[in-house]
Amino acid sequence: MSNEMIQKQLSHRTIREFRPEPLDEKIVETLMEVARRTATSNGMQSTSIIRITDPTIKKQIAEICKQEYVLRAPVLMIFVADCYRNMRIANDKGCFEESAGDMDRFFQAVTDTCLAVQNVVNAAESLDLGALYLGSTLNDARKLIEVLKLPKLTFPVVGLGLGLPNQNPSLKPRMSNELKVFENNYKIFDNYLEEIADYDEEMQTYYDLRNINQRVDSFSNQIISKLTTANPVRQDILNVIRDQGFVLKLK
Repeated sequence: MSNEMIQKQLSHRTIREFRPEPLDEKIVETLMEVARRTATSNGMQSTSIIRITDPTIKKQIAEICKQEYVLRAPVLMIFVADCYRNMRIANDKGCFEESAGDMDRFFQAVTDTCLAVQNVVNAAESLDLGALYLGSTLNDARKLIEVLKLPKLTFPVVGLGLGLPNQNPSLKPRMSNELKVFENNYKIFDNYLEEIADYDEEMQTYYDLRNINQRVDSFSNQIISKLTTANPVRQDILNVIRDQGFVLKLK
């Protein structure tokens, strides 16, 4: 069973190169309405979006991401988990509860923000736009917070680039749902390398357009590479969250 929206989602590809022309502002406004109407935990609407139009700030973000193609995204946005706004509303009504920044509120805000960015991507791709998620904005969360002048009780979750695609990458292989979709309880396999053997082989047939002349490594080797090259700055994110005023309580 399928329809046009499902087909768009099944054909999702990361677009890193865009045509230079700007997007119609009415399209951007529509996408922001999609974000506004996204489901939100407890109706608290704990998300904000910062659109980057200043070339200097855009360059700083590209440097944080260590991805120069960020500069060529016609629309660049940072999606922010935002508990600050509701805290201020509560303060104005004489409520100063510490729970405004507790982990319950934080995770609600992060979840709201992830839902909003995914909804915007779905809508953008339905209009034949290309989308680029930027988890790399967290390469230096402290610097990004400084650049965006984010107040306490906010945290930049993910960046998003949008525009008209200027490339046509192939679909990236994905792991079988047999390894990811379970019934009633979590399934543990005896030998994961055996389970992903076919997927490992399939991954090596994929060419990433960031390096068109080189096939990607097997998935199992990619895991090892990521684990052995951890970014120490990103490993400090929990402390950044604490410094942003969120209450981390440990037993």
